[in-house]
Amino acid sequence: MQYPTISEYVKANQDVSDNLDMSTKVTEEELNEAIIDEFGVKYSKDGRKLLKVPYELNGTNSIKEGVRIICDEAFLDLSLRSLVIPDSVTSIGERAFMCCKSLESLVIPDSVTSIGDSAFMGCGALRSLVIPDSVTSIGNSAFSGCESLNSVIIPDGVTSIGGGAFRGCSSLTDIVLPDSVTSIGGGAFRGCYSLTNIVIPNSITSIGTRAFEGCDFLTNIAIPDGITSIGKYAFWGCNSLTNIAIPDGITSIEKRTFLDCKSLSSVVILEGVTSIGDDAFMGCESLNSVIIPDSVTSIGRGAFWGCWSLNSLVIPDSVTSIGDDALRGCTSLTDIVIPDGVTSIGNRAFRGCTSLSSLVIPDSVTSIGESAFGGCNIPNALKQELISRFGEKIFG
Repeated sequence: MQYPTISEYVKANQDVSDNLDMSTKVTEEELNEAIIDEFGVKYSKDGRKLLKVPYELNGTNSIKEGVRIICDEAFLDLSLRSLVIPDSVTSIGERAFMCCKSLESLVIPDSVTSIGDSAFMGCGALRSLVIPDSVTSIGNSAFSGCESLNSVIIPDGVTSIGGGAFRGCSSLTDIVLPDSVTSIGGGAFRGCYSLTNIVIPNSITSIGTRAFEGCDFLTNIAIPDGITSIGKYAFWGCNSLTNIAIPDGITSIEKRTFLDCKSLSSVVILEGVTSIGDDAFMGCESLNSVIIPDSVTSIGRGAFWGCWSLNSLVIPDSVTSIGDDALRGCTSLTDIVIPDGVTSIGNRAFRGCTSLSSLVIPDSVTSIGESAFGGCNIPNALKQELISRFGEKIFG
């Protein structure tokens, strides 16, 4: 009987492994059967998975050739400065390098196809990164909190950027998203305070909730025509953003999408949008020009509250309701025409519009909320007419 050689036996084991699910999770069985090298690093018995690195390991290190999987939390919270990852690695697991606060240098080889959730989260010393062409997805919070990261190259193969992927990367100044990307996850660039420029390709169809919240120095962003949804709070606090055009693929401007964009002066909303959500432009104190298309049917609560510079606004005939506090505190607004389609005006809708002196309210309006025009300097004759129709409460 002829027995296999050692090399044949190893190859047979590897061939079997190729057909198994190469999960990034570590099992008790794998730990019990682990091979431990001279540095105390634990590998799976077939050498394909790096399971765990001892806490004592620090400085500059390299991973053995043949490793395909860096498992979840393998290097968690180590004092690692640099690392060489071999070309054999295809997957980097969740939290694999999380909180490696001293990690400054890292080369991800072309063999890697996926970067797991929170893989490099909290690597505060990491300054630059080249993501290879082979990577197709960047996991949730993958580089969150990498506060020294100032340069990232995202390759053409990436199709999705996970939620919080670059959240808190406060040194990141600009980024180009390739045409292959179709979605930007919630909070993906939230708190990237130094980000001044980002190019969003036409391939993007959705921008997640809080995607760019707190990007204080972002001055300009072009939203491509292919976008069909922008999440709540997406651009909240983008204080340097000066103008924005909402494409016709968007049907709703969500709650607080542009809240406190203090430098935003011009907004163009194209046909297709049917509703302007609650607090959508609240606190945009430089906003002086808004074009609302005929497709809009409702203006939400607090939609333009505190837009001090807004001096005129044309509400289209398609609008049927104006929400509570919708234009409250628009102190530069001098006149407003409520179209025939409107049936209700909410509480405090125009309260504090101290420059408002001309007002037309059609017969279609059947209800006006309390203090809807409180603090407005409306001529007495017009004021008395409105009181006779809707009662004194509208000026309370």
